[in-house]
Amino acid sequence: MTGASICVACVEENKRCECGHEKQVKDDLGSDHKASDENSSFLHSVINMVGMLIGLGQLSMPYAVEHGGWISILLLIFLGILTTYTSHILGNCLRRNPKSKSYTDIGYSAFGRHGRLVASLFIYLEIFMALVSYTISLHDNISAAFPATFTNHHDGYFPAAKLTAVAVAIALPSLWIRDLSSISFLSSGGILMSAIIFGSVVYTALFGGVIDDGRIPVLRLRNIPTVSGIYLFGFGGHIVFPNLYTSMKDPSKFTKVSMVSFATVTALYTALAFTGAKMFGPTVNPQITLSLPKHLLVTKIALWATVLTPMTKYALEFAPLAIQLERSLPLTMSDRTKLVARGLVGSTLLLVILALALTVPYFGYVLSLTGSLVSVTIAVILPSAFYLKICWDGMSNFTRAANLGFVVFGCLLGVLGSFDSSKLLVKELVRVHGG
Repeated sequence: MTGASICVACVEENKRCECGHEKQVKDDLGSDHKASDENSSFLHSVINMVGMLIGLGQLSMPYAVEHGGWISILLLIFLGILTTYTSHILGNCLRRNPKSKSYTDIGYSAFGRHGRLVASLFIYLEIFMALVSYTISLHDNISAAFPATFTNHHDGYFPAAKLTAVAVAIALPSLWIRDLSSISFLSSGGILMSAIIFGSVVYTALFGGVIDDGRIPVLRLRNIPTVSGIYLFGFGGHIVFPNLYTSMKDPSKFTKVSMVSFATVTALYTALAFTGAKMFGPTVNPQITLSLPKHLLVTKIALWATVLTPMTKYALEFAPLAIQLERSLPLTMSDRTKLVARGLVGSTLLLVILALALTVPYFGYVLSLTGSLVSVTIAVILPSAFYLKICWDGMSNFTRAANLGFVVFGCLLGVLGSFDSSKLLVKELVRVHGG
């Protein structure tokens, strides 16, 4: 009853285990648990995964290409493929130990209490820093959407901040939703907003009368570490993937869900990066929506789509923390009390994040630092390390070497990117507040 597992051969072939172990474990978990959690279809899972991945990352892709050079688009595509693979191996880790239900559970299966602790630390860091970035973007784009109201007054910052607070308050109830399949409509909204932003950029490129005012070099090697952080931020949704896996009606299709989702997101990122960078050149803003011509109606639509995007992301970003919180509460506590605790913690956290985002509104640097410090760890380093530890015996020598290489590669990007991003952030703080 406590030692059941899935055989490595079945995991490696990404198919259902036919050895009888999977059925035994599911029986041990109980039919009620299955009925309540495993209710997301393939389409719902794809929508949730795409909705989790796509968002602020797309806004900064043209900026990243301008800073890294045209060849850095190849890095974007490579990181998309790499993070697709690490999503796949997270599913393999879950199949190897079906009692694991979350990212922290995988950490515990691999390295015991220390693995759970490290996974939890980076989960909380990613949630916190990502939500700060979302809220900074929300504020910046609300300010741009009402330039006459907020930029022509000496104290215009405060009305913009108040409207940002109102927008965050509207999004707060979404943090009380427990069932991931019920959040799919929020993911659909996020995907719709991303499509509107992409369409706005393409429309502006074709009909907006914008002429490229500068040339982008082939490669800026010194900027690659910070650029990789921005790229990785756009692919760093792995903390939620175990929850998506366990919510699926047929978890054996998880790899297909990952491939479809990442292919969709990578294609959109690549197209948007090329179009935006070619159109605005060196003048491109860290958020592409803020570079669009102010007089165009399509710009106003894009700005509001960007305002709505964070509001559709809060619930999915908060889900891993909320699930972990519920699991840590006493078993004697009623479901309704757990729901209230979940909602109150989420609401408090979001209000604290709102205050911080309005205090340190440096979007580009925060995004790059988040990607370099946290996203690379969550999406590359830890999945490969967990997989090596959990499935070592069933791996080929090539698979072992490849995953060891991914760990080293991720550590290198993380160290260099975090150093450069931190240096740039400190420099900006000194420039703004030092004088």
